[in-house]
Amino acid sequence: QVQLVESGGGLVQVGGSLRLACAASGFTSNYRLIAWFRQVPGKEREWVSCINSAGTTHYSDSVKGRFTISRDDDKQTVYLSMNSLRPEDAAVYYCAGRKAFSFRQTCASTEYLYWGQGTPVTVSS
Repeated sequence: QVQLVESGGGLVQVGGSLRLACAASGFTSNYRLIAWFRQVPGKEREWVSCINSAGTTHYSDSVKGRFTISRDDDKQTVYLSMNSLRPEDAAVYYCAGRKAFSFRQTCASTEYLYWGQGTPVTVSS
């Protein structure tokens, strides 16, 4: 079965950086879509970024230019590098994934089937 395990969350000051990791296992397909979401208690889950097997990436407007998603296929890990962090970036960050049917299938606007347990990010001012 597919498992997604996030790590790298923690406490950081405003303007600081963190790198989150999402280790994936159990995918039976070489093609996969991986996304990052975040959620603040009492608010709806927010899509942050995603990457497909071709390496095409997408970002929400709120993080574009500050966050970078990347993939290490040898380690089956997807990273979210977060720079210039703001108080509004504080949330629990979740990794999500699904099987893709082609190398270039878009990761945007799709339903994700597998979820990690989340890793909290706190931004202090």
